Amino acid sequence: MKIWGSIVALVTPFKNGKIDEDSFRNLLKWHLQAGTHGILVLGTTGEAVTIEKEERKRIMEIALEEVKGKVPLIVGTGTNSTKVTLEYTKMAEEMGFDYALIVTPYYNRPTQNGLYEHYSYIAKNTKIPIILYNVPGRTSVNLLPETTAKLAQIENILAIKEASGDIKQITEILMKSPKNFTVLSGDDFTAYSTVMLGGRGVISVAANIMPKEVSELMEKSLKGNISEAQELNMKLYPLFKALFIETNPVPAKFALWLMGKIETPEVRAPLSALSESSLEQLKNTLKSYNLI
Repeated sequence: MKIWGSIVALVTPFKNGKIDEDSFRNLLKWHLQAGTHGILVLGTTGEAVTIEKEERKRIMEIALEEVKGKVPLIVGTGTNSTKVTLEYTKMAEEMGFDYALIVTPYYNRPTQNGLYEHYSYIAKNTKIPIILYNVPGRTSVNLLPETTAKLAQIENILAIKEASGDIKQITEILMKSPKNFTVLSGDDFTAYSTVMLGGRGVISVAANIMPKEVSELMEKSLKGNISEAQELNMKLYPLFKALFIETNPVPAKFALWLMGKIETPEVRAPLSALSESSLEQLKNTLKSYNLI
């Protein structure tokens, strides 16, 4: 299945320290009903780095039960270990996921050559379609356009989630990469701009909260309905800001909790609960959209 449009970077609901399976299933069903074009589990917003291997497997099983064959289903498999990343990517392939999203190795700070070797090794030892994930603000390493374009020549590396927030970099990726290579915005702030430049959509945090509207934004942008897309982008901008008043996914989880979509806004340490002042800001934003 082709990836395009609004792909939600889904939160992972917790309850008393464990995966809240009922809330997770309900979120998956809600997104299918709301017209979300693709679903990503175990990404940054899904708190993948603090989820144990057995929990990971269970989350993947539930996602497959609810979503497989309905919209593209993506799972984050990237770590800062090439060996573990390959293990998780093979698991995704064996279980039947449509795509694996692989973040650049964090903390290690590999060179561009190291990044190329990391991704090419994973790609050559698996067959699952791979989406590169560049998010320098989280990883302290930037996958440069030249390296992306080189990786795009590998058969099963089909796309990139570009979350540098740098329009110049997004432009250069589009210029240097093959025409059939899919560029997705990695943050809501650049989603509209990325599509206008030639990208195919967004892997979105805001889609957790307003899935229908983010899907509409991407559909209008891709169809070239510029004035309507611009208007909707401006309308959604305050929500984009509110969801990053503190570290993602803390605001998104509190928003879903306030909306009654999940039972608790619980996050895993070292993340912590939203501050009182941020909670008030978030409430005001959600009220402005009549979400609470």
